[in-house]
Amino acid sequence: MTEVSSLTGRLLVATPALADPNFDRAVVLLLDHDEEGSLGVVLNRPTPVVVGDILEDWADLAGEPGVVFQGGPVSLDSALGVAVIPGGADGDGAPLGWRRVHGAIGLVDLEAPPELLASAVGSLRIFAGYAGWGPGQLEDELVEGAWYVVESEPGDVSSPAPERLWREVLRRQRNELAMVATYPDDPSLN
Repeated sequence: MTEVSSLTGRLLVATPALADPNFDRAVVLLLDHDEEGSLGVVLNRPTPVVVGDILEDWADLAGEPGVVFQGGPVSLDSALGVAVIPGGADGDGAPLGWRRVHGAIGLVDLEAPPELLASAVGSLRIFAGYAGWGPGQLEDELVEGAWYVVESEPGDVSSPAPERLWREVLRRQRNELAMVATYPDDPSLN
């Protein structure tokens, strides 16, 4: 078996050629990636559901827009919390109820009292469902050219304009990917 280099904490940005409608122009934050598979959340799929309608205690900590995001097509009835802790609290400095994923980005235990995190959280997003890949599946999609892999920034998790995130992430790249940001929504109209 080939060793898998971890992409945890990086972004998968859907290429214009990706045909799966679940991931059209998606920006996925990888929360876990190893030889057993991969798990991430789509950062740019807001739903009309207000966080307070399903997780009332967490509503005050949720960033704008204060809605639940569709994290992916798997387990839509489950919720994941992703929070940015400014400075990325290390070891004993990490607040209870938060587990670092990468840098300042971590997973929130939504069963914990929000008060444990309230003073530390810079931003919080709630996701219904997630995107998942079995062993080797994501690597196959990368070889097929379905995804661009780029570095994440803490602000990606809490973008106030998630509908623009795909273009913004591509535009900030220092190579030919910046040009992909200008790809038309419907190439047939070009």
